[in-house]
Amino acid sequence: MGLTGSVLAVDAGNSKTDVAVVAADGKVLATARGGAFRPPAVGVERAVDALADTVARAFAAAGADAVDHVSACLANADLPVEEERLAAALRARGWGTSVEVRNDTFAVLRAGVDEPRGVAVVCGAGVNCVGMRPDGRTARFPAVGRLSGDWGGGWGLAEEALWHAARAEDGRGEPTELARALPAHFGLGSMYALVEALHLRHVEPARRHGLTPVLFATAAGGDRIARALVDRQADEVVAMATVALTRLELLAEPTPVLLGGSVLAARHALLDDRIRELLAARAPEAEPRVVTARPVLGAVLLGLDRTGAAPEAYARARAHFSD
Repeated sequence: MGLTGSVLAVDAGNSKTDVAVVAADGKVLATARGGAFRPPAVGVERAVDALADTVARAFAAAGADAVDHVSACLANADLPVEEERLAAALRARGWGTSVEVRNDTFAVLRAGVDEPRGVAVVCGAGVNCVGMRPDGRTARFPAVGRLSGDWGGGWGLAEEALWHAARAEDGRGEPTELARALPAHFGLGSMYALVEALHLRHVEPARRHGLTPVLFATAAGGDRIARALVDRQADEVVAMATVALTRLELLAEPTPVLLGGSVLAARHALLDDRIRELLAARAPEAEPRVVTARPVLGAVLLGLDRTGAAPEAYARARAHFSD
């Protein structure tokens, strides 16, 4: 095997990893899918070891053993120092002549625009926002949870829904249909039973994510508490987008605002409508749209940006991932 690829693109998230080997003309030579990428849980080296298995499968399918450039968009690369640490770990693998690591939110942004310009808000398990301009300027947040001022995402919404439901059942809080709907989702008859099941791990903590659609369905049914949580999530999304637009001096210019992640991609009507309403008031030049393309496409395009690809290479790569 020899050097046949131009870009090794990696989109590694908390639930899965997608890898693509791409030629200089934008042709996708091979792809591979792997598991979660979680350096905080297993350490950088073990996380990169797991990634290496997926990369090896992609290289084997492409008939390559290295590329010109590695474009890696990685979950848990929330701070520049984390990006640098992960980039060093990837360089040590010898996969490419050059390596660039970005937070995986940049993949969502780049996948949704024809040029590297705009703002993306991703609301999946957590919430994050980044912005970029063609001149290389970026805007971003630490996005490490409540410690850095974040609120919401699927995990946060589920936690808030459980909090309100528990207090509603025992009388400390305002009544809400969530007190019935949340335990019913697991076939349980009360919030007490659900709290016990979660505490004793009879219901695995990861299954709390399944409560987020229940929250949205309850809000759509008119429940005031559930609706307030949806409205607050919309406000958080718009607050992040507006700050990013302001930092990049794009608030007064027509600018794409890309919405991604499982919560936003689900297009819950109450959330989607409220986000657009608030954006129209606070950032009237913003052009909101939901990103449906696979984030690995964004990693590919960022790699092609770096290698100076021709316009037709971008079109060829987009065509592959739109199939």
